[in-house]
Amino acid sequence: MTPTLVRQQLPHSGAAPRVDQSARARDWAEIQERMLVPLYEAVYERLEVGGGTRLLGLGCGSGLALLMGAARGAAVTGVDSTAPERLALARERLLPATWGTRARADTRLVDGSPADVAVAGAPAYNLVTAFEPIGCVARDSDRLAELLDAAAPLAERGAPVVLVGWGPPERCATSAVLRIATKLADPLRGAGSWRAARRDDLEEVAHRAGLRPDGSGRVACPFGYADVDSAVRGLLSTGFFDPAVDATDEAQVDKELREALHPHLRRDGTLWMPNIFRYLIARTR
Repeated sequence: MTPTLVRQQLPHSGAAPRVDQSARARDWAEIQERMLVPLYEAVYERLEVGGGTRLLGLGCGSGLALLMGAARGAAVTGVDSTAPERLALARERLLPATWGTRARADTRLVDGSPADVAVAGAPAYNLVTAFEPIGCVARDSDRLAELLDAAAPLAERGAPVVLVGWGPPERCATSAVLRIATKLADPLRGAGSWRAARRDDLEEVAHRAGLRPDGSGRVACPFGYADVDSAVRGLLSTGFFDPAVDATDEAQVDKELREALHPHLRRDGTLWMPNIFRYLIARTR
């Protein structure tokens, strides 16, 4: 995500948040998160995720990818330390005890780091996913490399680890829209905080984490919205625009975002932005 989609930004230290994070999380789960469903399906199909899969989802957010894995029979564990509101929604989806249904005993959701997932005597994971795309801002691969370093010891030797990145900017209509956020957040340095996705981004992260690349693929994930209001809510829910809201105000961000979305508006009032995402399958050593 989430990224995506980019990881939810945290408020500046000591500053009161200027957005309703609970509302943002709900918009993410109801509008934005589904945009990467074709990617999840392609990865799970290629890796034959099923009843024998023990899946660890890094940055699991509100848990849609985990839910899809569990529907295939996988035992799923999700970990996230940056978005408690999204994780609360994941618990509603995957641990629905309050609805009178029985949650799977092998489903776990952890608010913390991969190190907090470790359980003595538990079997190792045979699939690790990091579905939040990188290739959006400078140094966005650093945190991913740290997560992979921490998660690798929890996986079997040779287990697949899935990394995801944005495709080339010319094939990702949404990237130009997201770029507005960095310009508004810091007009003097906004251009410096943005960078286009590079061909070998994922391979570089895998190498830094001591993983062995073992195949890749590309998936079309168009962002489609019923109307402009839904598009604005969905994109704001990524958290990528929160620093811009802090630097200016929500009305200004809303105005600029709507203007950027206008070229993608169709005659029937819907919005459609084609995107390509790339995934890399790497193996633990």
